[in-house]
Amino acid sequence: MDYVELMIPAGSAERAEILTAWLADFPFESFECDGDMLKAYIPQMRLADCKEQVDALLREEQISGARYVSICEQNWNALWESNFDPVDVDGRIVIRAPFHAPPAEGVTDVVIMPKMSFGTGHHATTYLMSAAVAEAGVEGLSGLDMGSGTGVLAIIAAKYGAEHVDAVDIDERADENCRENIAANGAEERITAICGDMSSVAGRKYDFILANINRNILLADMPRYAAALNDGGRLFMSGILEADIEAVAECAGACGLVQSGLRIRDGWAMVECRKA
Repeated sequence: MDYVELMIPAGSAERAEILTAWLADFPFESFECDGDMLKAYIPQMRLADCKEQVDALLREEQISGARYVSICEQNWNALWESNFDPVDVDGRIVIRAPFHAPPAEGVTDVVIMPKMSFGTGHHATTYLMSAAVAEAGVEGLSGLDMGSGTGVLAIIAAKYGAEHVDAVDIDERADENCRENIAANGAEERITAICGDMSSVAGRKYDFILANINRNILLADMPRYAAALNDGGRLFMSGILEADIEAVAECAGACGLVQSGLRIRDGWAMVECRKA
């Protein structure tokens, strides 16, 4: 499948982060910041469905000089190999590609070939969620990784002792990539990849839920997250900016969830809530 790279001269790293949050509502599958330049990747066949809205957003934000560049599928892995550096999460976890050397003994090793799926640890939200999982005490617990992308969070949870994790993503390519990464990390017995949305796990109960998506989906699905949690269960949410914290916490509270934690990184937030 061919992709299109949208190159946006954001003007600042902070503005690039804000644009990333807005563009996440469209079918963009991956983002990369190169200085003040934001690069957003979308399947070519899906661009026509939203290009008019994206262009309107850029005009509204008075951004000029944005351009679309076609990327052939055969060049994609080479692009990742030239840009993907290992990510060190608080000295406890290293998220790396298969072509990188493994970390030192005692550091949790997570192997991810991202292709076009979101979730390498480079983005602040994935970093925040990874750190939260490492400290959450998930050993022996059941979990749901909603909007799993590469499966990185489910894999980290499994490596920290989670008994079982359902990794759910609505995108077929993300689901395929997630399965590849689960196998690469030897986590097939602890993680089940599912292509679908929250309805695909209707009726199941979890001790923890990981949802690194975006504000709109978090708010819309909050009642279903709450219903899927066991009593005392925890919901970890990211994909949101600091400005979104109050709205997300209020929505969670209306669903019987109490905010129990908060992490901030580069203007992005991770909100933890607990079911009474």
